[in-house]
Amino acid sequence: MNVFLVVGVVAALAIGGTIGYLAHRSLERRRQQKNQETIEARLEEAQTKEKELLLAAKEEAIRIRAAAEAEYRDRRAELQRTERRLTQKDENLDRKLEAAERRQHNLGEKEKEIEGIRNQVVELKAKETKQLESIAAMTSQEAKDTLLQALEKEVRDEASRRMAEWVARVKEEASSRAREILSLAIQRTAGEMVSEATTSVVPLPSDEMKGRLIGREGRNIRALEQATGVDLIIDDTPEAVTLSSFDPVRRQIARLALNRLILDGRIHPARIEEVVEKCRNEVDAAIVTEGEAAALKAGVQALHPELIKLLGRLKYRTSYGQNVLAHSLEVAQMAGHIASELGVNVDISKRGGLLHDVGKGIDHEVEGPHATIGADLVKQWEKSPEVVQAVAEHHLETPTSSIYSYIVSAADAVSGARPGARGEALEQYLQRLQSLESIATSFPGVEKAFAIQAGREVRIMVKPDSIDDIGAMRLARDIAKKIEDSLQYPGQIRITVIRETRAVDYAK
Repeated sequence: MNVFLVVGVVAALAIGGTIGYLAHRSLERRRQQKNQETIEARLEEAQTKEKELLLAAKEEAIRIRAAAEAEYRDRRAELQRTERRLTQKDENLDRKLEAAERRQHNLGEKEKEIEGIRNQVVELKAKETKQLESIAAMTSQEAKDTLLQALEKEVRDEASRRMAEWVARVKEEASSRAREILSLAIQRTAGEMVSEATTSVVPLPSDEMKGRLIGREGRNIRALEQATGVDLIIDDTPEAVTLSSFDPVRRQIARLALNRLILDGRIHPARIEEVVEKCRNEVDAAIVTEGEAAALKAGVQALHPELIKLLGRLKYRTSYGQNVLAHSLEVAQMAGHIASELGVNVDISKRGGLLHDVGKGIDHEVEGPHATIGADLVKQWEKSPEVVQAVAEHHLETPTSSIYSYIVSAADAVSGARPGARGEALEQYLQRLQSLESIATSFPGVEKAFAIQAGREVRIMVKPDSIDDIGAMRLARDIAKKIEDSLQYPGQIRITVIRETRAVDYAK
């Protein structure tokens, strides 16, 4: 039973394997057949496409060939046209060349004719020149020189005449305009009578106070002089003592301290030092206050604190009895008005006017004119070079090149010369001017002399035939030396020697 079952299973497996093998073979043959058909179809399709591509390539080649042949024909036609144009141009050039050769030949003949005519003209001119030279008794060059000299003299005389007319007209117009501007500036400046006298005499309640001021063995007076730097002069003047110092600020401190000591009655070295120190602080504070007030009143902003202090020191400085701070404020206002009329910077003019005399605050400490001292001080803290130049040149002591220098100089002269500005006695003022003019006219060759600008300048007219240019320089130096030796005067005096030659003629 088991054997038949095994045999049956084996037989069944054999039959199943045979049937499966046969089925697989059949399926494989069908697959190969189908692949073969697919390959043949693709070959057929590729052959078809190849034929189509060949056909398209042939058509494109035919089209390109046709286009190339057409372009060739066009270019050939263009070349033929160009060739014809070049041939025509060559023919035209040949014709023009022939015409030019003919014209050149004609010009050569005409040049020969002109050259012959020129030779004839030269011969005729030479003959005429010889005839004229024989008639005039001079050569042609001499005649030309004579004519040119006459023309040159006439032109030079005419130019000199017109130049003199122009200079006179310009001077007249400038003087008229200057007078107008100065009159407007003076009218717009409401100046007060600023003449002051700085007192150096301190009144005493009684002569007994003199002994108390001197102290035992002079200790009080020595302490006061040492603390203030001022000489205290006690003489026979009843109920008064005199303070002597070149420094106006020290003199003011000493005056305040002495008045307080007299009122207090306690006078001894320790008290003197205490009071002097307090007065010094008060004066320093007053200096700053006065400087700030002056700058504010003048409309000048952003001044350096050191310039404010120097400006305030001018409160205690006078010139011919005129308070220098009040004078500086007046100059600043007037310079601003003049600058406004002229159309230039008003702020620079005001600054220059306010600071123009700042050197007088320390001119007793530093050698040199106050204008130079002031310019050196202002230059340290003022950024504007025009302001520095205006301060340095406001007395015209240097070659002036800035309009602001002229503005400040004019305002300074007007402020110092107006009535009531200065307290110098009229007799002394006139005597000083006469002395200056007399010294100048005492030298040989001087025709006239004029003391101007309140005696700050002497202008001297000399005889041009007697004194040459070098002699004028020597004369100015000699006159300055004689003035230094003979007169007492504040500041500097400018000596100007003028030598001129005038040519006058009349047309009849």
